Amino acid sequence: MLLLLAAVSMSVGVAHASWEVVLVSRLPRTVSLVLAGAALAVCGLLMQLLVRNRFVEPSTVGTTEAAGLGLVAITLLAPGAPLMAKMGTAALFALVGTWLFLRVVRLMPVRETILVPLIGLMLGGVIGAFTTFLAFHNDLLQTLNSWMTGDFSGVLRGRYELLWLVAALVVVAFLAADRFTVAGMGETFSTNAGINHRAVLAIGLSIVSLVSAVVVVTVGVIPFLGLVVPNVVSAMVGDNARRGLPWVAVLGSGLVLACDILGRLIRYPYEIPVGTVMGVLGAAFFLFLLLRKAPRVD
Repeated sequence: MLLLLAAVSMSVGVAHASWEVVLVSRLPRTVSLVLAGAALAVCGLLMQLLVRNRFVEPSTVGTTEAAGLGLVAITLLAPGAPLMAKMGTAALFALVGTWLFLRVVRLMPVRETILVPLIGLMLGGVIGAFTTFLAFHNDLLQTLNSWMTGDFSGVLRGRYELLWLVAALVVVAFLAADRFTVAGMGETFSTNAGINHRAVLAIGLSIVSLVSAVVVVTVGVIPFLGLVVPNVVSAMVGDNARRGLPWVAVLGSGLVLACDILGRLIRYPYEIPVGTVMGVLGAAFFLFLLLRKAPRVD
């Protein structure tokens, strides 16, 4: 199915599918969709394991909003900074934002699992409001909107290669999958099993922050992808990270490809950004999970 979706993605477009169009535009776009989808879905799985909550992913805990704040900050402080400097700053801010979320959750007596993502959404809202304030007062709103809207229409050869870095991070996540599974059982269990829980947590959060930063810098934010895919895979193969991670990557790539194709066909020859399509589908799935977990009131 993933190969079929990739073939469809290569064939859909307004321009005639010449070799030049395929090599310059459609092939890079398809590859970037596959890489970004796989990496963001894997990040969602890692966060759910490390936070021990089914409702979290980078767009529901303030990670992507913090990455956007980092991009605005580096643009204001060093407008001519190279792309790698922007990515590094966004990754640093994303790491701090994720750490802040974990600190807030630990300080608050949270008993209901559905409250954890709500805390993350509120934290992300505060960070996003401050970022918008800075962008508005410095005439960067259009630039900020381009960063925070997942859109692959501008992907061309020479403008997406940074996404290959997230492929390497996915490989690192797979190599450490067993440690993430053990860490997901709690700090006490991890320590008894001989695992340095804090080190594994740091590695996992670093992967999530770097992937979020690279994707935001390159194509923008794709919300709820890391929420939908790991929950679907977990229902099929269980909570073992090594067994589920390949399926998470494949399903994440396929879902982003499907959303992008749908966005290109709904208003053909115009496009709806993939972030908008995924946001609608992911929000509906998020509400479904919340309503399914909510306690009944007689």
